[in-house]
Amino acid sequence: MLPGLCEAIDARPYMQGHGARVSELAEAIALRLGWGSSRIRRLRIGALLHDVGKLAVADTIWRKAERLTEPEFAAIRRHPAAGMRILARQPDFRFAIPQVLYHHERWDGGGYPSGRSGNSIPLEARVLAVADAFDAMTSPRPYGPPLPASEALAEIDRCAGTQFDPVVAGVFIELRR
Repeated sequence: MLPGLCEAIDARPYMQGHGARVSELAEAIALRLGWGSSRIRRLRIGALLHDVGKLAVADTIWRKAERLTEPEFAAIRRHPAAGMRILARQPDFRFAIPQVLYHHERWDGGGYPSGRSGNSIPLEARVLAVADAFDAMTSPRPYGPPLPASEALAEIDRCAGTQFDPVVAGVFIELRR
């Protein structure tokens, strides 16, 4: 089941390999945080599935090079909840629901879907938020070219304590330098 879901996600525009890259980055953070192998295995699976809800968003939105409209942004902001609904029907992957649902929450409470903040965001989701953002910034997108890794790291550093858990962001920055 996992390979089939990963293949479906990778078939989406600009998603090929994203889950695998996020999984590798997240594992590196978790290792540095001292997590055990079982928790890391679950994190890696959650990372592979974190964008499964994007299957519910129209391809035209993902391919659009110009500025998105507010209804298009709203559709994108629904992908974590759509991912939760998909995983709720998959007993083997229900453990990943918090990672999928909360990976776009922000440390300062300004994220989505629920506006959680700080430690009320599951740690696995906070790890995925950093790994996901770094990969998104350093990968080609329809709206622009990838950033150099150094610029993406500077952005993560700048957003530590607002968008990102400052401890997780700091660990990631240490790993990449």
